[in-house]
Amino acid sequence: MAVLPGTATAAVGGEGGSGGPRVVAEEKVGPRLVDLTVSSPALGRTAKVRLLTPDGWNERRKGQRWPVLYLLHGCCDTYDSWTRETDVATLPQLRHTLVVMPEGGPAGWYSDWWNHGNGGPPAWETFHLRELRPLLEHGYGAGPRRVIAGLSMGGLGSLLYAAHHPGMFRAAASYSGVVHPLHGDFPSGLMDLLKDFGEDPLALWGDPVAQRAIWEAHDPYYLANRLRSIPVFLSSGDGTAGPFDAPGAHDDLEAVLNEMNHAVADRLKAAGVRLTTDFYGPGTHNWPYWERELHRSLPLLLHALRPGH
Repeated sequence: MAVLPGTATAAVGGEGGSGGPRVVAEEKVGPRLVDLTVSSPALGRTAKVRLLTPDGWNERRKGQRWPVLYLLHGCCDTYDSWTRETDVATLPQLRHTLVVMPEGGPAGWYSDWWNHGNGGPPAWETFHLRELRPLLEHGYGAGPRRVIAGLSMGGLGSLLYAAHHPGMFRAAASYSGVVHPLHGDFPSGLMDLLKDFGEDPLALWGDPVAQRAIWEAHDPYYLANRLRSIPVFLSSGDGTAGPFDAPGAHDDLEAVLNEMNHAVADRLKAAGVRLTTDFYGPGTHNWPYWERELHRSLPLLLHALRPGH
């Protein structure tokens, strides 16, 4: 393991020491890629975070800061998926931005789990925004100007984090996002997915009827008013065969997500949110579309990172 110069045991004031979150390992895995291993009380274990570092980052001076793009992965995938599946690491537009790609669990849903009212691990939202964020700002050049984007489960995460923490992010983007988990019979599908991963399906947000308030608190459809202060980008396909698919392909999941995204778009517009949509019609739930949508949303995201915006 190649350990970089820096703060491999960076601890934040008030959160440091043996009981606080801390970086326990760093590894350079590519020309501008650094993987961190973070010990997280919120998760009760360590978790990985991939950084795509900006020009000059290795020679950074104390106190030097860069704008930050948080880029969230989807369900059943891992923190390295964006660099594995897309060209994000070679985009010239990101040479002056710190891109943070954190582990979110294969089915963590970017949430602090309810656990039948007991709380406790896994607390993904707490890990990302109350543990990881200060560590990155303390030791890794992350500045106060932030935007967030994600695909599928991560699309939900990007809107949730922006809605739950007004002022923390300057823009949010979702690609084929699960942006309305209470839509139709999606709750039963989500609970089946949790079972498939060996999880208690009621541990995440509880029962969608008995704990509906918790579900609504994690459903951007019901949080539209909390997104009025920032620009939002939503995109999805309709599940039919598109330019990156074999002829005749059909994707039921993307078709349902398309319905969700249209419903949330209407809700956001009614709330006065500065909304940009790319409902591109034919297209499935697949990486070539998400790479393209990252490209299409970058002007909005990077504009929001500029000073004064």
